[in-house]
Amino acid sequence: MVLGKRLRQLREQAGVSFDDAARAIEVTALTVRRMEKAEVGLRIPYVKELLRTYGVSDTEIDDFLSLAREANRPGWWHKFRDVLPDWFSAYVSLESEAQVIRLYEPQYVPGLLQTHDYAAALLRVGFPNAGPEDVERRVALRLRRQDLLVKPEAPAIWAILDETVLRRPVGGAEVMRAQIDRLVEATERPRIRIQIMRFAAGPHPGAYGPFHYFRFGFSELPDIVYTEGLAGAQYVDQPAEVVTYLEVLDRMSVQAEPVARTRDILAALRKEL
Repeated sequence: MVLGKRLRQLREQAGVSFDDAARAIEVTALTVRRMEKAEVGLRIPYVKELLRTYGVSDTEIDDFLSLAREANRPGWWHKFRDVLPDWFSAYVSLESEAQVIRLYEPQYVPGLLQTHDYAAALLRVGFPNAGPEDVERRVALRLRRQDLLVKPEAPAIWAILDETVLRRPVGGAEVMRAQIDRLVEATERPRIRIQIMRFAAGPHPGAYGPFHYFRFGFSELPDIVYTEGLAGAQYVDQPAEVVTYLEVLDRMSVQAEPVARTRDILAALRKEL
């Protein structure tokens, strides 16, 4: 996405139209547009010729092509492609590169904070026709995503969980106790913040469904919001729409229980199990 935006900037600075760029590499103007929007891979010969057309120096071309080759390299999640839907692979990529992840979850513990048994119980319900090996592959993918929590450059995570998340029994009492213990452990990490939206708080502006907000360390990459439905997902990057979600998260963070109360709330709920 960053390189696609950079290609667009270079084309515009050079005063080259979509049609002229397309003729330079013998493709359609639509293909050039899709390259700039990161909707297709960056074919090295195409990129090289486009950069020459835009008047980029040989040294800058070499640097750009090196980044393009890196961008084209499959991520670690590629080996899970048998259980990773195309619409969710983009999420894993964004999650891996984000500096800040803010989210609201009304039903379940976020994947980054799930235990093995909690994740397995959810995935067995979500994929009722999947065999044990398939479910275990999906669990392995979910747990592999959690490796980013221990990286030196781990993202800051701010999660608001509806009280339903903690009261909905998933996998039985023992699984839920272990899951709550995992959330308590997460609160001890300096870059993880968890708040609980209690039932007593009443209606709140995010009650329409789960959504995740990503912020990155690249000026070329806009903030992105991810929302999910039964058959797919939507990635929102229009500034006006993203700001709406961010404002909702800010209002919800005021309405939810303070971070300092999270451990006590988790401990009390655990005793009820």
